[in-house]
Amino acid sequence: MDFLRLFGRDEMSSKDIAKERLRLILVHDRANVSPQFLEMIKSQIINIISDYADIEEEGLEIKLTKMKKDQTATVPALVANIPIKRIKHVARA
Repeated sequence: MDFLRLFGRDEMSSKDIAKERLRLILVHDRANVSPQFLEMIKSQIINIISDYADIEEEGLEIKLTKMKKDQTATVPALVANIPIKRIKHVARA
């Protein structure tokens, strides 16, 4: 993950990088998934989307975060930003 691009800054302090890494670790831990599991999901998403579009894998971001379910609860959410170079023309069945 490109932390610098994520925050739109050219430089990040080591404190900010450590804080973001800790936040990601905590989200993964609370959702009870390992970083390897997230990489497995990322790989499968790339394989599936590649059937329909050419994507820019370097810019691909997939992360696990939390979103509000209601006023008192949050749930894990998978967020994906996938830069698409070109949509492939697929024959319709």
